[in-house]
Amino acid sequence: MTPLPIDKFDYPLPEERIAKYPLPERDHSKLLVYNDGIITEDRFFNIGEYILQQALLVYNNTRVIPARMVFHKPTGAQIEIFCLEPQQPRDYQLALSATDTCIWKCMVGNLKKWKEGILTCTFRLPDSNTPCHLHAERLSTQGNTHMIRFAWDAMGLSFAEVLEQLGEIPIPPYLNRPSEESDKTTYQTVYSHIKGSVAAPTAGLHFTNELLNRLHQQGIETTELTLHVGAGTFQPVKTDDANLHVMHTEIIAVPLTTLRLLREHLDHIVAVGTTSMRTLESLYWLGLHVMHQHTITTENMHVSQFEPYEQADADLPDTNQVLTALIDVLEQLGQDTLHAETQIMIRPGYRFRLVKQLITNFHQPRSTLLLLVSAFVGDDWKAIYDYALRHDFRFLSYGDSSLLTRND
Repeated sequence: MTPLPIDKFDYPLPEERIAKYPLPERDHSKLLVYNDGIITEDRFFNIGEYILQQALLVYNNTRVIPARMVFHKPTGAQIEIFCLEPQQPRDYQLALSATDTCIWKCMVGNLKKWKEGILTCTFRLPDSNTPCHLHAERLSTQGNTHMIRFAWDAMGLSFAEVLEQLGEIPIPPYLNRPSEESDKTTYQTVYSHIKGSVAAPTAGLHFTNELLNRLHQQGIETTELTLHVGAGTFQPVKTDDANLHVMHTEIIAVPLTTLRLLREHLDHIVAVGTTSMRTLESLYWLGLHVMHQHTITTENMHVSQFEPYEQADADLPDTNQVLTALIDVLEQLGQDTLHAETQIMIRPGYRFRLVKQLITNFHQPRSTLLLLVSAFVGDDWKAIYDYALRHDFRFLSYGDSSLLTRND
């Protein structure tokens, strides 16, 4: 594969341009509109004027969990445990609904102070004075992550409820501030309801229920899918050649009803955020697996990092055929949701199969998200980011937004 120098995807981002807090009104953020090389700007509440006619707006319904917990050793040492993804049970909903024990892959802060032993945190439920205890035991280490077994003695309390009592919303590290009570609301989209992410799908933070209703009245349909956003989304590309960067794997779920709507709206699909984009584009490659094997298995429901670049386009079926194959197999199996994993890396040279427009914030320099934007609009990403910097746009998670139309 031709080397992809990451330094070509760098730009100066002054600290003062990083939005530390959201605007008081979500949909009053600035909106950069890019179409066919032309850049204009407006306010987000007017986005309906620029979205494709007969569009299908696809958003990620994942909800951020308070995944960061602080334990204190008897010595006074403070140990921070950041839950990344469940291991036992592997399913997010089963792990979060567990009522006595579960195992998660975690990052641990101040690890040198936790060489052995079990950490314990005591808490009280709002309606009870009875003390409850959460225990954390480190089982093994994998690179810079650790397998942690959690156990608690609050009868009938789910792990999700334990996190609500003890955990903090893990706002992005580049905000350089501790999380606050307001982040529990502002760092969630208004449509989030499937718990599992450790980072918000931030493109959706600009939507209000009123705006969604207005878009519906304009004839713009909406549908949802789920990708639980992992901490890997914040990982910068540290290799000189971006192709050597190892993409993180994320778990996705797409309802059968959404797949049918996607097939009906080909050429009019609008992804709300890069997580929706990664999920939507992964569907094509998952569908190819199904077309070849005529069934769904644990093994074929995974998209590898460079799979899209390993086959010649001339040998591949069109998107309608691939989506139909997915739909047919789900119907035959009596399943109402497609569950899969994706490690897809969308970089310059990628051919988009589903998404025509992308709603997204302004991303970090030298990041895989900036590679994705570059794949979508070509070298015009430089003009887009230069415009945003010169016209006082706010950057990153709590920053302003853009609506980009694909350059083919």
